[in-house]
Amino acid sequence: MDSLDVIELYEDSNKDKVKKFIDSAESSLKVQSEKKYVTRDVEWMNLIEEVIPHLDHVFRTPNRFIQNEEEIVKIEQARKVSVETIKHLSKNTNFIQTVDENGDVIPSKLLNVRKEETYNTYENRLAYTLIQNMKFFINKRKKSLEESLGMEKDDENKDNKQLEYNAKSKLNDEDVDINVSISSKLDSQGKNSQEKNKNMIERIEAIERKITDIESNDVYKILDKLHVIPVKDPIKKTNMILKNVHFQYIMKLWEFMKDNFDTQTNATEENKDYMDNGQLKKMMDEAFLLQYLVMKTLDEDETEKQDTQKQVKAMVIEQMLDKMLDLDEEITEEQLQQMVAEKYEVIKYKKMAVLQDIQKIFKKNIELYEEKVEMKGL
Repeated sequence: MDSLDVIELYEDSNKDKVKKFIDSAESSLKVQSEKKYVTRDVEWMNLIEEVIPHLDHVFRTPNRFIQNEEEIVKIEQARKVSVETIKHLSKNTNFIQTVDENGDVIPSKLLNVRKEETYNTYENRLAYTLIQNMKFFINKRKKSLEESLGMEKDDENKDNKQLEYNAKSKLNDEDVDINVSISSKLDSQGKNSQEKNKNMIERIEAIERKITDIESNDVYKILDKLHVIPVKDPIKKTNMILKNVHFQYIMKLWEFMKDNFDTQTNATEENKDYMDNGQLKKMMDEAFLLQYLVMKTLDEDETEKQDTQKQVKAMVIEQMLDKMLDLDEEITEEQLQQMVAEKYEVIKYKKMAVLQDIQKIFKKNIELYEEKVEMKGL
């Protein structure tokens, strides 16, 4: 839009009448705005995504220890005689059946010590418990997000603005009234909002898939089958937990989930309702004038307008020729035409330049008005 017709309309208007119209105007402007922005916490997703590789490493290279299982069995069932077996028999002589003539001891029962490798360590149980807590933690937030997607628009982000402008003015015997209501609403379920929520759901589902991959690990399955006792606070700070970098990340997530178990959403609300008497109202008064000038075009008859313009032009030309002949009675028609042509080019250029400047100024004010309306709403 290179130029606005309303600018030309204003330029052609009677400036005295315009001033009288503005001075006699009585107006009021009511401004209302309602804002609500809901920010969802994604720090937990960032941290879980960071810790998952460390959890995966713990289950791929698990901590283990040798567990001794002791059992009193009949001598024929004993598989191996160890130092622990001899010590036990020396303390429990009642298990000695006989001592032969060579002094050899023949026991009736022996302590059988069976050594087994186990993954049921405190550190492994800590990692296993963390995964169980993560699943519950993630499910809670995912459910909250899915519920929010089904909410009505009024329960999500808001950015609603409304201007109610009423004014009246009197120009000679003409009474002019205007009532304007302008409103705008943010579509909280618009494309951008839906895309953002969709991306969050996709991130959560990607995290869930990674956790499922860890659960397919043999060590995890062994611990799950054993129904190991979950680890609870306070955490025992073993050397591995304190010094191993993977367990340092595990503890970082453990502490975060403990301190941020509830769903985190930050809602900022701001409501305004006031009568404006400043620059915003002044610009609306000016817009009132423009609306009036537009309406006045309904009174104009195009034929009458053209006839009037012809009469004015003829009168101006006649007056100009009279003055020029008074100054120089011997001026020829050719000289007169040349002078008019030269001045015509100069004056036309000046008027075009001035008009363009005015249009730029008016357009700038219109844009400033729109910006200030927006700022007032904020």
